[in-house]
Amino acid sequence: MRADGRENNQLRDIKFTHDFTKHALGSVLVEFGDTKVITTATVDLTKPKWMSDDDNRGWVTAEYSLLPASTNTRCKRERDKVSGRTHEIQRLIGRSLRACVDLEKMPGMTITIDADVIQADGGTRTASICGGFLALRDAVEKLIATGKLAENPIIEPIAAISIGIVDGEIKLDLNYSEDSHAQVDSNVILTKSGKIVDFQTTSEGEPYEFERMIELFNTAKDGINKIIKMY
Repeated sequence: MRADGRENNQLRDIKFTHDFTKHALGSVLVEFGDTKVITTATVDLTKPKWMSDDDNRGWVTAEYSLLPASTNTRCKRERDKVSGRTHEIQRLIGRSLRACVDLEKMPGMTITIDADVIQADGGTRTASICGGFLALRDAVEKLIATGKLAENPIIEPIAAISIGIVDGEIKLDLNYSEDSHAQVDSNVILTKSGKIVDFQTTSEGEPYEFERMIELFNTAKDGINKIIKMY
């Protein structure tokens, strides 16, 4: 039994609140335990400037930020230059969401997912991906309803979860206290059909066996299936 009373393979309490803000075409407050992230989807009816004229795809991109009071000590706003961590996370979110979208079905359009962490207690990037997908899906449904999209570009849902080895045991959906002293730290992102979008796993101390990695993955997959059923 963990400090918060969960079993090792148990997710935290998860909640998705749709239409959390009124101006974004899609907005979802996602809560994984004490981690809370506002995810929004905004639409620009132009494609990115770096795309060539003969490239008829649309684009999905993402920005991520920790708000100043989201952690136990105030983190400064990244106004002029984002940190390496922030850059890595927002690239991961954007790459993950593009993996579940047929960009050719949204020509001449850019959808930006913003993930703003208002309270951090571990797993902010995985929560951002789950909430980001739902905000994207809500925005797409409205674009179809208004005739701005001819067909649905979303191929299938995706979800993400953190997992690790803490005190020698595999534990799903790590909170900050668990993540901060994990011997192995992993993030898993899968589609509904079980295809791998990202599987990052790192030993923070001693190397670990291949069989443990497979157990990590399978436990994460079970957790992701439960999250997708909540969608």
